[in-house]
Amino acid sequence: MITAALAFAVAALIVNVVPGLDTFLVLRTSVAQGRSRGLAAALGIMAGCAVWGLATAVGLTALLTASHVAYNVVRVCGAAYLVWLGATALWHARRKDEVEHPEPVVVAGWRAAFRAGVGTNLLNPKAGVFYMSLVPQFMPHGAPVFGTTILFTAIDVVELAVWFWLVSGAAAAMGERLRRPSFRRRMEQLSGVAFLGFAANLLADRP
Repeated sequence: MITAALAFAVAALIVNVVPGLDTFLVLRTSVAQGRSRGLAAALGIMAGCAVWGLATAVGLTALLTASHVAYNVVRVCGAAYLVWLGATALWHARRKDEVEHPEPVVVAGWRAAFRAGVGTNLLNPKAGVFYMSLVPQFMPHGAPVFGTTILFTAIDVVELAVWFWLVSGAAAAMGERLRRPSFRRRMEQLSGVAFLGFAANLLADRP
């Protein structure tokens, strides 16, 4: 079991550090709204991963990939949510006054960042496919499926926590340059285009 867990940790780490939607969301939120909100988005993503891991442990992700209808419903909903995020970012970039005079950080902003993290993860069927396809490859023969899946999910979530901590910290360490209105406006424009690109990629995906 120790050998299998270590092997899974290495494979999951490689997947986690490859730039993707989750990392981009944490980076963008940390730059545009501060590290605390970036970490809130990261917490939402990790909560989504925990749900996908639990769903895999009880066999629900197998149903998702087996049913084209269910997969497509989640896929289209996820793409629509990303389009909304992209359009919102582009709208904020267009409204120059909001970028130059941002509103103060409030608790509601943390909740919104958390919801964004949860939404982008749970509405991405690829996240469920990741657990369903990767976990069985490292499952030791005769090991309990439920307990081992939960263990591997915990390993993945811990790795994500460390990775997102580093990503948000790197964004915060860049300091004043990232807080310049012109930079933040360009960041919002880039974010809007990137979210729309992720949505198009999700729509093009097939189970």
